Amino acid sequence: MTARDIPAVDRALKREFKAHAAPVIELIEAQTHDPFSVLVGTILSARTKDACTTGAVKRLFAKKAGRLFAPSDLERLSQSEIEKLIYPVGFFRDKARHLKELPRVLGEKFGGVLPHTVEELCELPGVGRKTANLTVAVGFDLPAICVDVHVHRICNWLELVRTKKPVETEMELRRILPVRYWKTWNSHLVSFGQTRCDPAHPKCGGCPISKYCRSPKKKG
Repeated sequence: MTARDIPAVDRALKREFKAHAAPVIELIEAQTHDPFSVLVGTILSARTKDACTTGAVKRLFAKKAGRLFAPSDLERLSQSEIEKLIYPVGFFRDKARHLKELPRVLGEKFGGVLPHTVEELCELPGVGRKTANLTVAVGFDLPAICVDVHVHRICNWLELVRTKKPVETEMELRRILPVRYWKTWNSHLVSFGQTRCDPAHPKCGGCPISKYCRSPKKKG
């Protein structure tokens, strides 16, 4: 695959995306239209399947005092209460600690206003580049390239990039991917990785982008 193939591949991925349920973070945005809710959901979703994340988000957001879940709602909860609400997401104790620290750090560094740049978001507890990029793209509807394991793996299988680490993939995609694809590239590839392009047992029969794929796991 070359950069010239990006429009055709994106059209195929978009059709696949529409045929399946949207990833949990897109659902949170559609339901709340709130960047803070998207950030919290994204923190919870790391190394966790969407079904598990969805349950944790529902239990946690049920504790909101107002229309939307807010930093003040995390302040009212103890760390142990947060742990119980979000269990069994991956690394739930670490995530509970980060969520408990989030209102304080947000207040001290940004006056309680959630920043909308990747660099500033990365100053918040539990927020790395993947979480920050997804919050910018989905929560704030601004151009950002979120690279998780699905994006990193599939882009390498397509040989659109040849990288060893997700952060290297992000930087390469920033260089070669037209900006109009930045916000949706993650959503399309995550959905594709979850529903068809499994890392161990990909469903290659009828794959709409098979001709571009150079995966060692490719069948047929």
